[in-house]
Amino acid sequence: MFEQTFKNIDDVLWKEPGCTTELDYTEQTSWILFLKYLDDLEGERAIEAELVGKPYHFIIDAQHHWSRWAAPKRADGSFDHDAALSGDDLIEYVDTELFPYLKGFKQRASSADTIEYKIGEIFSEIKSKFQSGYSLRDVLELMDQLHFCSQKEMHELSHLYETKIKNMGNAGRNGGEYYTPRPLIRAMVKVTKPSIGETIYDGACGSAGFLCESHDYLRYDANGKALELSTNQLQTLQTKTFYGREKKSLAYVIAIMNLILHGIDTPNIIHTNTLAENLADVQEKDRYDIILANPPFGGKERKEIQQNFPIKTGETAFLFLQHFIKFLKAGGRGAVVIKNTFLSNSDNASKALRQELLESCNLHTVLDCPGGTFLGAGVKTVVLFFNKGESTKKVWYYQLNPGRNMGKTNPLNDGDLKAFVELQASFAASEQSWTVNAEDIDQNSFDLSVKNPNKAEEAPLREPQELLAEIATLDLESAKVLKGIRGML
Repeated sequence: MFEQTFKNIDDVLWKEPGCTTELDYTEQTSWILFLKYLDDLEGERAIEAELVGKPYHFIIDAQHHWSRWAAPKRADGSFDHDAALSGDDLIEYVDTELFPYLKGFKQRASSADTIEYKIGEIFSEIKSKFQSGYSLRDVLELMDQLHFCSQKEMHELSHLYETKIKNMGNAGRNGGEYYTPRPLIRAMVKVTKPSIGETIYDGACGSAGFLCESHDYLRYDANGKALELSTNQLQTLQTKTFYGREKKSLAYVIAIMNLILHGIDTPNIIHTNTLAENLADVQEKDRYDIILANPPFGGKERKEIQQNFPIKTGETAFLFLQHFIKFLKAGGRGAVVIKNTFLSNSDNASKALRQELLESCNLHTVLDCPGGTFLGAGVKTVVLFFNKGESTKKVWYYQLNPGRNMGKTNPLNDGDLKAFVELQASFAASEQSWTVNAEDIDQNSFDLSVKNPNKAEEAPLREPQELLAEIATLDLESAKVLKGIRGML
């Protein structure tokens, strides 16, 4: 129903000089979509209040209502083009009046967990990139066709928005920063088995894919039908289940919008640098039952950030792994994506972190993902599944092999991970899975490399120096042969 509207919005943005990438398209769609959602939400709440004879106090004041500036209507409900701002007038209003007003909510809000604060935070971190008021007018009129009044409409909008996030993630080489393949997330959720009443946390939440998929796991059955939940259970899902932190402004805005479209009115997402928190200050009240995450890797953190962690390292992903272990409750479950080189790196930080993981947690499962799992990112990854509070006795490995080269036309799908989820439930052995006893892990290196005993080992990659030396030898031999041939002529 709304797919064509989204396509038409993208067509307008493609012609807008201020929007040049998929990231721009998603960013600009997000802030307008958020304001349209907010208008529908307030309209619905006003009607509910009127039905019970109570006054409703609008969050957005009258002069900045969607129906005032974005989509003014005549008495018969048709669009009032005479009253609608456009061109330079619309750009000036958005840049000098609307955004400063919305940004001010951050200071006016009573606390950080209110919708008012989220409004202020979003519009403090994002700005309109429209240079043409006529392009913006076209987008606003298209956006006005979208509605958030029913669960069915929200569900369709959430799928369309997920597609935008996926396209944005695949657009650049840092795709994994914004988009973790949803089949992989769903498999991680199925293995950790969250239940209503447990808290779920992602300290590097990006577009909130892990939180959204966890919500759907708890809210719908395998056929997509809504589960029968009590009022208390629905309230718990809304307010006391999903928690996230995100450092980057655009990802933060997208996470908020994504959770809203999945039915969470006021997402518990904080815009902050997660790694700036000193782990020594973490208390029991700060911990969570379940952690699901794909933290950024390859980054280098400053020395002052590294001081917040017992194991000092500049590698962002290793700091996040320490953070996640610390933030899990005793008995809590974690599933974290990390670069596969973590399993065998010989530096002191890697070895110390592997030892910490094995001794303070039960690292029960390692899922080895093939290259191409993350579109746009060439690195190989593994997923670590662990329970906090007991040491590791056995590690069950599964080597995922979809039987094809994966890419944009052949992405990871749920069927690829079906056998993994089924076998993992009993830690069963197969051609792609095996178990390693903790006592057989080297106690000096704590090497956790993926070595499938059911398959012949591939020849190891050779060092560049060795290859160059062999090439030089072959060149020398070729020169001798050529010299001999010339001598015979």
